[in-house]
Amino acid sequence: MARQRQHVDNRLDTPGPRRRSFLARPRTDPDRFGRFAEAFARRMGTANFIFGMTVFIIFWVILNMVLGQKLAPDYYPFILLNLFFSVQASYASPLILLATNRQEARDRISLEADRKQAAQSKADMEYLAREIASLRMRMGDMATRDFIRSELRSMLNELDRREVAAQDIDGDETVARAVDSHGI
Repeated sequence: MARQRQHVDNRLDTPGPRRRSFLARPRTDPDRFGRFAEAFARRMGTANFIFGMTVFIIFWVILNMVLGQKLAPDYYPFILLNLFFSVQASYASPLILLATNRQEARDRISLEADRKQAAQSKADMEYLAREIASLRMRMGDMATRDFIRSELRSMLNELDRREVAAQDIDGDETVARAVDSHGI
């Protein structure tokens, strides 16, 4: 059985095991490299980095001037130092751009989440406004405490007026009977 499998694996119509080439591109984790680029860009944008580079340049120039033209590795016009700066700039620019692109992508995602949250909040507020409006309309049909009190006062006033009127009528009838009975 194992012989048959070896025979099948060696056939030309089936792909063989993948062999890693010496010239193949190394596998890198894009997120890990992006974090490195952000850390690099963050470091290059600090006052400490600028101060350190200034100290390095001053040290380099003084060292090469003190050692003299024959012993110095990079005497005036400091071509090696210029080469260092060129290499640094050639690596720094893409790393800073990569860090900027990653930040832009994070900002875009955050902005989209904020837009969704704002849309949801707006929908919730509109719903609550409609609910409050419907409650107010229902409350308009219902009697409020102040309305009931005012109606009760007006009814009591009406009863008082009727009672006074009834007493006046009773009083007039009593007077009329007294007049009739006395013959006045």
